[in-house]
Amino acid sequence: MALLRPHLHRFHSNSLRQFSSSSKTTADAGGGLVIYPTYGRHRCSAIAIDAPSSLTGVTPIRWGYTSVQGFRDEMEDDIVIRSEALDNFSFAAVFDGHAGSSSVQFLREELYKECVGALQVGSLLSGGDFAAIKEALIKAFESVDQNLLKWLETNGEEDESGSTATVMLIRNDISFIAHIGDSCAVLSRSGKIEELTDSHRPYGSSKAAIQEVKRIKDAGGWIVNGRICGDIAVSRAFGDIRFKTKKNEMLKKGVNEGRWSEKFVSRIDFKGDMVVATPDIYQVPLTSDVEFIILASDGLWDYMKSSDVVSFVREQLRKHGNVQLACDALAQVALDRRSEDNISIIIADLGRTEWKNLPVQRQNMVVELVQAAATVGVVTVGIWMTSFLS
Repeated sequence: MALLRPHLHRFHSNSLRQFSSSSKTTADAGGGLVIYPTYGRHRCSAIAIDAPSSLTGVTPIRWGYTSVQGFRDEMEDDIVIRSEALDNFSFAAVFDGHAGSSSVQFLREELYKECVGALQVGSLLSGGDFAAIKEALIKAFESVDQNLLKWLETNGEEDESGSTATVMLIRNDISFIAHIGDSCAVLSRSGKIEELTDSHRPYGSSKAAIQEVKRIKDAGGWIVNGRICGDIAVSRAFGDIRFKTKKNEMLKKGVNEGRWSEKFVSRIDFKGDMVVATPDIYQVPLTSDVEFIILASDGLWDYMKSSDVVSFVREQLRKHGNVQLACDALAQVALDRRSEDNISIIIADLGRTEWKNLPVQRQNMVVELVQAAATVGVVTVGIWMTSFLS
């Protein structure tokens, strides 16, 4: 995630196919699956997992997931998929860390446990009261953040790490999404893309961005080159202690580093936290035309349009129907496009589509004409050069 002040990264000549596959899948006492990718230098991936179906006679959700370090010096992403303890709902989460991986490692267990407790072991989810579900998830996120901040303060070292999170609670007929940061969740409805989340970034002209900028300024913060205090480019996240409980220490440190003057700091009056962990909550009915949902970190979305991602996954599934192979191939495309970030992807195939019967997708006619013209141009130049040199 490109969050902190830009600096040079070492590039590794790795491709996805060279990375070793490893994961940890354990059975919960209640019979559910608990899936954790194993932290490694490069990539972790697992076979597709069938989560228990919540509706009799309905095909189970099929999971594919991949987490790739890519060209970063450290793996700061993580993925968690759990299918127990939430009354037939599965829990899937993508975490995208920054300034270290310690916050992510704290969250991978704690956020799930807090959500289970707040949702009353899934009874609120099954009850369908969206207002109650929303309140419970907000409470869970904010409570975990407070616990994380206390843990960071007593960690023994100056730990300024943080993490975004996109969490999906899903069964065959409905999904609830809780989201902070700049990862993204998208849905394919008969091949048509639906973006389910808004990025929490303090720049751009979107409604979400404008709201985030206003909230930060109301809290006493400021934006420089799309970054809060010229530092971080995401406005909602767990951790990031310097923008919450240690704001004044951050100002003093900035003066010592020459980032701003004493006079400038004397005019700052913080009225709230510039980075918050309050999530946006979405309710997503999963009607019969919904094919799959993708959660992924910005290491994918910053290099591929969401419409291209959905088209690519559909075509992959049409060819072989294997959601894990589709997930791996998608990560490879992001690497081929020189993604400089960690890449984490979860695909939940709802199992409703007969992929082998899906017709071959046709490209947009305008795109086809442009590609054809480009091909003709290249061939013409080649013929001309050949005749010129002969």
